Amino acid sequence: MPKDLTIYEYKITFSPNKSPLPGARSEDKLKSEDTARIIALLEETPTFQPFLSHIAHDKSEKLVSSELLPQPLEVPVSHRYEGEPTARQNAPVYTVKIAFVKELNSTELTQHMSGQPQYRDADVLPIVSALNLVLQQHASRVGVRVGKNRYFIPTSNAIFPLTLGLEARQGFFLSVRPMYKQLMVNINVCTTAFYLPGNLAMAMMAFQRESSGGMPRDFADKLKVVTTYLGYPRKRTIKSIARTPASRTTFHCEEFGGNISVEEYYKRKYNIKLQHADDLPLIDVSGFGRPPSYLPAELCEIPPNQAFHGLLSDKATAEMIKIACNIPAYNADAIVNQGFPQLGLDPNAPAGPLQGFGISVSNDMTVVPARILDAPRVAYKSGQPNVRDASWNILDVKFQRGGNMTNWAVLLVQQGYREEFAGPTDPRLLTFLKTFSNKCQASGMTVPNGPPKIMATPPLPPATKDPGRNQALETIRKTLTGNLDRNRKPSFILVLLSNVDKFIYPGIKHLCDVVMGLATVHMLLKKAAGDERKQDQYFSNVALKVNIKLGGINHLLDPQSMKWMSSVSTMLVGIDVTHPSPTSIKGTPSIAAVVASVDKDFVQFPASLRPQRNKNINKNAEEMVQDLTEMMIERLLLFQKRNNNALPQRIIVFRDGVSEGQYDLVLRHELPRLLDAFKKLKGGQYRPKLSIVICGKRHHARNYATGQDHVSRNGNTLPGTIVDKGITDIYGFDFYLQAHNGLQGQARPTHYYIVYDENRMDADSIQETTHRTSYLYARATKGVSLVPPAYYADLACERARLYLNKFLNLGDDSKSVASSEKGKGKGKKTDAEIEQEREAVYQKALKVWSGGVQADLSESMFYI
Repeated sequence: MPKDLTIYEYKITFSPNKSPLPGARSEDKLKSEDTARIIALLEETPTFQPFLSHIAHDKSEKLVSSELLPQPLEVPVSHRYEGEPTARQNAPVYTVKIAFVKELNSTELTQHMSGQPQYRDADVLPIVSALNLVLQQHASRVGVRVGKNRYFIPTSNAIFPLTLGLEARQGFFLSVRPMYKQLMVNINVCTTAFYLPGNLAMAMMAFQRESSGGMPRDFADKLKVVTTYLGYPRKRTIKSIARTPASRTTFHCEEFGGNISVEEYYKRKYNIKLQHADDLPLIDVSGFGRPPSYLPAELCEIPPNQAFHGLLSDKATAEMIKIACNIPAYNADAIVNQGFPQLGLDPNAPAGPLQGFGISVSNDMTVVPARILDAPRVAYKSGQPNVRDASWNILDVKFQRGGNMTNWAVLLVQQGYREEFAGPTDPRLLTFLKTFSNKCQASGMTVPNGPPKIMATPPLPPATKDPGRNQALETIRKTLTGNLDRNRKPSFILVLLSNVDKFIYPGIKHLCDVVMGLATVHMLLKKAAGDERKQDQYFSNVALKVNIKLGGINHLLDPQSMKWMSSVSTMLVGIDVTHPSPTSIKGTPSIAAVVASVDKDFVQFPASLRPQRNKNINKNAEEMVQDLTEMMIERLLLFQKRNNNALPQRIIVFRDGVSEGQYDLVLRHELPRLLDAFKKLKGGQYRPKLSIVICGKRHHARNYATGQDHVSRNGNTLPGTIVDKGITDIYGFDFYLQAHNGLQGQARPTHYYIVYDENRMDADSIQETTHRTSYLYARATKGVSLVPPAYYADLACERARLYLNKFLNLGDDSKSVASSEKGKGKGKKTDAEIEQEREAVYQKALKVWSGGVQADLSESMFYI
């Protein structure tokens, strides 16, 4: 980059700022796709073409230039759709105004990157944002942007079939990153799903052949299609698929004097004889708040290069993982040999914005220093497994402290699948349970001599007759209440399922955790009743979970590995928040989880859970944990209860789920709430030393080994690899740790950023502690990629999502829970009305939540 690069920033405005689509309402503002099209047409005008070599823009409202542009700069643009050779006679004309905003200079950025304290708080975001526009301009012009900073080039050969109607494409993430004394470019391989182009009717018929349900709602939702029967290409967005075909759908038409079928309308109006008037449903392309506007599918084309934004099916997700799961060598080759030319970063590329700004990018990956930490020694009550590649075997070992399985019970859920046992007296079931109890006993747990209490449901009604599985769940509830002594609950219930659907498993967890206070462990018979070798491994994994749920300890680290953590009474805390997905019902709460260690060995992490409002319910709701003070007090009181009335002197919080831009929010909103919790204990005299570490997995930094002595079998860096120089924050205290062994694809290190530190931890202390703790994860016999307190908080959030399953996870299937937010034919509702409706959904969710986990389970790791 030139030493004193000056960049001129401009604001783009459009007049009129109205949608060009025929039939648009007067209040309809230009959408992002409209502005992108107008700017593409602007670039074709003779007035604007001389500027193209030294400008970059976001296709919307911001433009940067390496040279001053003439002022005032206003260019008239006649709109035409993509594919139209010339503008139509009545096409709208837009005036694009480009007005100077400010001058940006790279000097401030250079000073900030020097690392000198006086430049720490320099506002470098505007210049970095401008540089991102410049570097991404070529990819933006020739490719498709999906999400933030991810580009997919249509000419790429990296296209793979996914599932019906979809393909997977490989693209590249691209972002400018200021580092210590150098400006760097972060490039990473990424993969996403795209629609297969073609006729919509053909796609519908393909779905009909493959499945009885036809085209799924997720597939069609917000799918853009193009029609040409009007004489020009017109893009429309599918709102929904109608229930009836063209021959059986009528509407009132003034032009033809009354009610008329859609089939007849197209025949009389456009002289089009529909081929699928009887066998394919229409699509509705009306806007929100408008009456239906139906189109025959055979007149619609799915355009190319359209990303799929819905939720992938389980099958498509599994296929996507296979496609995206590539070894480091493949990704490195793709970045250097495909990414560079496709993104326009190649030094031999034709002149463009990069050259216009005097910028070039080295096509060599940067080499940064790293170190590899030794794995800690793990300890069992008997047997000494050998840790190799961050993993170990527990064939002949006993848990450090075995749980007590006395009074355990079994629930056989009879769903009608062939994997099921015949009933409570089936000899195969008794052998199965004996084998499992032997495994638990061999692992050091206390197992009663006789068989457990076995309960079996009557055959559950099939999903076709019980779509929400409410009858099935009521049958399960009656089976439990009818067979269990309310005054002597079982230590845990082993639930045997032959199949997993969207309702039964979540429903049992809600019933047992929230309603009845029963600890449960599920087994899927498809996996559990397999061949002996696989069954033994499966039972071993289940035994790990059972022992922890019962308050046991699976394994510990040797005393030397625990030295720093044990030197002062310490509590490790994990915090996470899970939010509704795009398909969740609007008004559904977020859920916050706080887990904390209660023992000196950092094994048991009971949890506090709370639903909380989010910005979709109340615009003033914040992203941070709202009841953090109360949740932290709960965790501290349990620590005190388990530790002879003593509270921890040192607390290290691992906060998951926070983006780089939210670090300051943690300090402004969550830190004070943690401090408030301390003030409310010991008469206001309690004040431990607190540190807060942010854990980040959603980043694009990847490590590539530079030599064979630093590489695993599949080409990944070795477990224990730490990077704390070269690509870390200029002023902050952070590091990247890959604690696990990357078995599939490329290992992603976790980014740990210490935002607050009263314990004055040095690099060795926090890095070694985080690395060693990664070997204490109770549900596995390996080092894990995320420090266990954060991992447990994530698991607790996932368990809590099941309690609000119909709100959070089944929004598309449970529209009846809440009314639609948009009035049909009445225009848009006010913000106040929408918030009121969403608040009503929130209150319904709270009733289902019903106070959360019962007290009988709340002091255990029920969620593991």
